[in-house]
Amino acid sequence: MKRLHIFILKSYLSPLIMTFFISLFILVMQFLWRYVDDLVGKGLEVNVLAELMFYASLQVVPMALPLAILLASLMSFGNLGENYELTALKSAGISLPRIMAPLIIFTVIVCIGAFKFSNNILPVANLKLYSLLYSVRQASPEFDIKEKIFYDGLTNFSIKIEKKSKTNDMLYDIMIYDHRNKLAKNSNVTIADSGKLDFSDDKKFLKLTLWDGITYDENADRQKRNIRKRDKQQFSRSFQKTSSINSHARNGFQPL
Repeated sequence: MKRLHIFILKSYLSPLIMTFFISLFILVMQFLWRYVDDLVGKGLEVNVLAELMFYASLQVVPMALPLAILLASLMSFGNLGENYELTALKSAGISLPRIMAPLIIFTVIVCIGAFKFSNNILPVANLKLYSLLYSVRQASPEFDIKEKIFYDGLTNFSIKIEKKSKTNDMLYDIMIYDHRNKLAKNSNVTIADSGKLDFSDDKKFLKLTLWDGITYDENADRQKRNIRKRDKQQFSRSFQKTSSINSHARNGFQPL
């Protein structure tokens, strides 16, 4: 009976290991595809990228393991049935629960190990992963801003860029909507040829430096709660060769 159990375990472990790493690879690729545009060309060291991939792999283990167990079970018992080995075992008087006993015991051990992993290792891996991502964002504060998509992660402001440089963290064709005036949220628009987003020295502020910008501003009457009729077709326009905007991180821009 020991030989039978060893045979069943061997026929199960090979598909389990193969499907586990395939599932792990696919799930890690989802993480990579999500951040590849922002990670490549940022001057990150190889060991930092490897560390990110390692912690991302640990993060998806709880999702990859059940898939691997399911696929390995189907493959191993499918092969036993296709080769008539399962039929031969049952004809020898060995019941199906007895054939599956080593796999049931092995799966229970794996479940206990998975619980220990999720309880003790996974929280640390998540902390390390998001700490590294935060460090990358600190090095490149434009990390979250996507090309040709309005970014509203800053209170009272929406930002859209047409292009991001892959080498020097420059932003191009910038459009900024100022929503601080609640009565006319789209009354102030800034358009700039290029700009750069940096953190201040104390890491408490975001600083956006704009080049070749134009600001269009319409004044709203706060008492009447609308744009004044006589000024409806009028607006102020100002040109800036270079200007800077400062903000609390994630709390909206405030002009310097």
